[in-house]
This record gives sequence, structure tokens and C-alpha cells, in this order.
Amino acid sequence: MSVASDFRDFISRGNVVDLAVGVIIGGAFGKIVTSLVNDIIMPPIGLLLSGIDFSALKLVIRAADPAHKKAEVAIAYGAFTNTVIEFLIIAAVIFMLVRALSALRRQEAAAPAAPPSPPRSEILLEEIRDLLAHPAAAEAAVSAAPARKPAARKPTRSGKAKS
Repeated sequence: MSVASDFRDFISRGNVVDLAVGVIIGGAFGKIVTSLVNDIIMPPIGLLLSGIDFSALKLVIRAADPAHKKAEVAIAYGAFTNTVIEFLIIAAVIFMLVRALSALRRQEAAAPAAPPSPPRSEILLEEIRDLLAHPAAAEAAVSAAPARKPAARKPTRSGKAKS
């Protein structure tokens, strides 16, 4: 087989397509959470803490020097704080999804399976037992049953039918 056909078989598998859909949805979900943290959660927290913009918080190690064209060196702990909050939100959502799926699987596992039907021989034996227990029902069943032809007798080696 060629590399192209192997690759086509690999891509057409269901689990690869499911993985691709999960990555795309995860990327979109990450953007939603980033917006939630940066635009909705952090501004009120910053307002409560004297109007601090968390994304701008940093520890400057060396200030920028425009004369020598040197950039500022800083540790952006505010952006890191926003990222940690994003992570905690995503982790909480994933935890809730996994927990819900686990509960659903436990319910499916706890549901009792239908008992297997008894073998045909047991069903016939139960019918015979019931007929013997109620003779009137047995007579009605025998009279309602179609009449059978006697079985043909098989000839023996001598050519005569057995009696």
C-alpha cells in the first residue's frame, strides 16, 4: 500500500475525526474563557482592588532605554494571574463534564440487564407440567391440536418396512 492510501485510511477513522472536532471546539472554548476572564471577571476584581488592571501588572527588572534601543525586561505576573484563572475555569468545566459522564455510565451499569430467556426445552417442559397439572386444559389442547399423519416407516436392508 502506498503512503497516500495509508494516510487516507488513517484520516478516515472515526477517532481521528472526533479528535479533530474536539481540538477545534477546545480552541473556540479557550477563546471564550479568555474573554470571560479578561473582559468580565478581572475588571470587577481590579475595581475592588483600587482599580488595578491585572493584565498590566508586572515586575520591572530593567526599564526600557529608548536612547540605546533596549526593551523593557519585566515579569508580567498580572498576565500570568489571568492565565491561571483561565486554567482554573477550564479545569472546573472539564471536571464537571467528566463527572457527569461518569455518573451517566454508572447509571447505565447499575441498570439490571434483562434476564436471559430460558432454553426452548425448559419452556416445553413447563408447558407439559402445566398441562399435567390441569387435565381439563390438557384435553382441550389435544383436541385443538391438528391431527398428525403417522410417520412413514423406513425400509430395512431386506427391503421390507419395519413393523
